[in-house]
Amino acid sequence: MNPLRSLLEVFGSRKMAALLFLGFSSGLPLLLIGNTLKAWMTVEQVDLAAIGWFSLASLPYSLKFLWSPFLDRFTMPFLGRRRGWLVVTQLALTVAIAIMAFQQPKQALQLLAINAIVIAFLSATQDIAADAYRTDVLEKLEMGAGAAVFILGYRIALLVAGALALILADRIPWSSVYLLMAGTMVLGIFATLFAPEPEAISPPASLTDAVILPFGEFFQRRGVIQGFLVLLFITLYKLGDALLSNMTTPFLLQVGFTKTDIGAIQVGMGLIATIVGALAGGAILSRIGINRSLWVFGVLQAVSNFAYLSLAYTGKNYQAMVLAINIEQFCGGLGTAAFVAFLMSLCNQKFSATQYALLSSLMAVSRDILASPGGAIAQNTGWPLFFIITIVAAVPGLLLLPIFAPWNPQPVAITRPGLEEEEEDVWGTK
Repeated sequence: MNPLRSLLEVFGSRKMAALLFLGFSSGLPLLLIGNTLKAWMTVEQVDLAAIGWFSLASLPYSLKFLWSPFLDRFTMPFLGRRRGWLVVTQLALTVAIAIMAFQQPKQALQLLAINAIVIAFLSATQDIAADAYRTDVLEKLEMGAGAAVFILGYRIALLVAGALALILADRIPWSSVYLLMAGTMVLGIFATLFAPEPEAISPPASLTDAVILPFGEFFQRRGVIQGFLVLLFITLYKLGDALLSNMTTPFLLQVGFTKTDIGAIQVGMGLIATIVGALAGGAILSRIGINRSLWVFGVLQAVSNFAYLSLAYTGKNYQAMVLAINIEQFCGGLGTAAFVAFLMSLCNQKFSATQYALLSSLMAVSRDILASPGGAIAQNTGWPLFFIITIVAAVPGLLLLPIFAPWNPQPVAITRPGLEEEEEDVWGTK
């Protein structure tokens, strides 16, 4: 088959169109209770300490695995097991974001906080359902493309809820901005109604089963030792990338670049590079499989940190800065597409909400906890050695790949967990 035609068939399907807008719906609430809300509070002269504490409103995103079994166990009486939960949370988010428009940050801070927490809870619940839907509806070799398209929609939403919202706030009242943002949630609702239904899978028999069985099933399927190695790999695969990303802005400021430089190049061009990288990663993965993509993109992800090492020696050089940011963000997008596809491939469709929520929480450990000493490391070592350390930090994750993701896997009788078996090499090439 013509490679271009096969890629167009993968990316041009109805499910990919639905995933693009579901990604948008998933990304939209994040900044509306984050930086955009903090900008509104700052304009309203809310106390800076109170603004800082509002970061805790996002806590439900980190704790969503606690109620994910509920979405595995119970099904809405309409639109199926995943889409029913999606449309309910999207309708609730539309109302909750609209209510935010009538808040008074200076006069009623507690009501604003409660509203923000409700939005975070509903948004995290939508993420559980969206991740489970994406996992259930995609075939193995569609997973990279599906992850890339979802990321594209998510990133577009960050631009709308971040940059566009702030630009609008200079021209119209904040209340009108939030009403407009609430209106854009309708895109996610239409996407859910339009989205194809995944193949039906029987839910767990009880809520207890929905809590306990996902763990047992995962280790039974993969084996205890390999199961723990997979979990370790999830924690370590993007560690080098996370260490670097955590400190790029302080590094660029210390080198001498202005905040405007960083905003325009890192946020603007870098975002485009990430999107292009994710889409390219999805296209390549659909041709070479998940295993080989993890190898190739993992190596590129690590090697891309040399661009920042070069910038550390070059100093304030705009061409070197643009090159470093675009290389790192593009390779990071490649790695993310493969990694998200890998996480989806690990899930049993019967428990995909719970298993994906737990696996993605491990990914957050690398991003939020293991990368947190990055500042202290850079302070003690200096920037050049710090960037070398970020490259070395990527190696342990790559060393685990031969154990469960060999470059040339043998065809085995395996398919998506939860479905009937078929003879196919789902990890390498067809």
